[in-house]
Amino acid sequence: MFRNRSRLFAAALCLGMAPAAVLGGNAGTYLAGRVAGMEADHARAAEYFTRALALDARNPGLMELALTAQVNLGDFDGAAAIMRRMQVLGLDANLMDIVELVDWMDSEDYAALREALGGGDFHLGDLLDGFLDQLVTGWAELGAGDGEAAIATFDEAAAEPMLRGVVLYHKALALAVSGDYEGAEALLSGASEGPLPLLGRGLRLRAEVQSQLGHYDQALQLLDEAYDGAVAPQMSDIVARLQAGEPVPLSIANARQGIAEAFYTMAQVLYGQAGNSLSLVYAQVARELNPDHVDALLMVASIFDEQANYDLAGDLYDKVPRDHPAYLQAEFGRANALRYAGRKDAAIEVLNQLSKTYPDLMDVQVSLGDALSSDERWEAARAAYDRAVALIEEPIQADWQLFYARGITLERLKLWPEAEADLRHALELSPDEPRVLNYLGYSLVERRESLDEALDMIRKASEQRPEDGYISDSLGWVYFRLGRYEEAVAPMESAAEIMAIDPVINDHLGDVYWAVGRKLEAQFMWRRALSFTDYGSSNEEVDPARIRRKLEVGLDKVLAEEGAEPLGTNSEGN
Repeated sequence: MFRNRSRLFAAALCLGMAPAAVLGGNAGTYLAGRVAGMEADHARAAEYFTRALALDARNPGLMELALTAQVNLGDFDGAAAIMRRMQVLGLDANLMDIVELVDWMDSEDYAALREALGGGDFHLGDLLDGFLDQLVTGWAELGAGDGEAAIATFDEAAAEPMLRGVVLYHKALALAVSGDYEGAEALLSGASEGPLPLLGRGLRLRAEVQSQLGHYDQALQLLDEAYDGAVAPQMSDIVARLQAGEPVPLSIANARQGIAEAFYTMAQVLYGQAGNSLSLVYAQVARELNPDHVDALLMVASIFDEQANYDLAGDLYDKVPRDHPAYLQAEFGRANALRYAGRKDAAIEVLNQLSKTYPDLMDVQVSLGDALSSDERWEAARAAYDRAVALIEEPIQADWQLFYARGITLERLKLWPEAEADLRHALELSPDEPRVLNYLGYSLVERRESLDEALDMIRKASEQRPEDGYISDSLGWVYFRLGRYEEAVAPMESAAEIMAIDPVINDHLGDVYWAVGRKLEAQFMWRRALSFTDYGSSNEEVDPARIRRKLEVGLDKVLAEEGAEPLGTNSEGN
């Protein structure tokens, strides 16, 4: 209990506050909310700040923090209630204008939004010289029935070269929503305002516009050329309609959804900056204004994933309908969220169901194999990898990863001839891949086979990745196996420095020290190895009983008891 209080008080000091003096008995709840907010735990932050507000309903700082937490969580009803309380008190704070915009859109009050944006006191963000304000103003004018003003606003915003392409996309979208498909197509094709590179949603919009004009073959050709004949899964619904000669409904059909698209555009522009805090806010607004905006949903879920909000992420991924083109992507995301949340069985079940639904998709089988192998379910992993390999008509360079993964699985199943074949096949596809060179080389070392070839492989891997502790360990270990003990010391010490608490590396370094006569240091490293036997992915390679025996009688005696060749004897007779 005292430790938790100390943590909260430390947080208060970092914030430059004296919570007990300012908040009285409410300090603990407030500080718990601040800690949750700093950890991006939006659900707990919203809960704590709401509880704190119940005890101190007129505290402006609490209101702003609670408002932010509700927006981050996507609870705009809760945010609106706080915003109205702040307005009554004459308060002003970040995000209030954004929450009010959402409130206006619930009643389709474009006139109020348009007036507020033109008044000078209402701002959706100062980034990029009020770029978001301009986009939303254009859509508000369209929603208010003033199409000419909307197009004029987009034209004014397009004068900024850096964001011209983004603005013209919105202009084309506004033209399409207004029913001017010819104008939208002229803009999207580059005929009216010059070349306009199209990717993702812009490409989808042009295909939708062309279908509305009855140009089905042109739209199909557009998508075929854009994706080199292999149309992306997210376009599968459009392709099906076009092939059937049916017009594709616009993804953005009205001004409210256009405003949602403006917020999503801004979220994309800012993605990857400042911990994605603003991208999260803007993507949540896009979802609120357009619940069918799956791309915004996926962005929010992805940000939640990055913030370790795995339950929130999983819940969002689960909202993508089965018949939506992004369903497969969402299920992959849900499986990852479950895995990182520690629910491995649930993650594997998601992938297992996908493997049955999409038996001919190699990525699905590989993902299932990877999940199973990470849980050391080697037999099941092998079956998944076998299905994936069977889907390959002619292996390409990128397929080295699949053969590498299956090779590891086969090696763990003690099927060495098959494992070696896969690992060597991976090297044929990608001859310089350090992970394959190291794994195959180390496996040969452990089997005391082809040690000179293994040394060449591991040296090559080490040259590419000198800071990789596992590869340094492999290099030191092959020298040890070759009886070149002095040469083994430097790479093994480097490995132990990089991977200081890995039990296998510490054990190996102990053996190397013993071999060069540094016996006290060897015993020290063996004791370290024992202390770390619960750590790392290589624990199965550690035999605590063997290490204890080495501490009792030394490595030479242990090797003799095992019937192994004594130190100083090269196993290949060199």
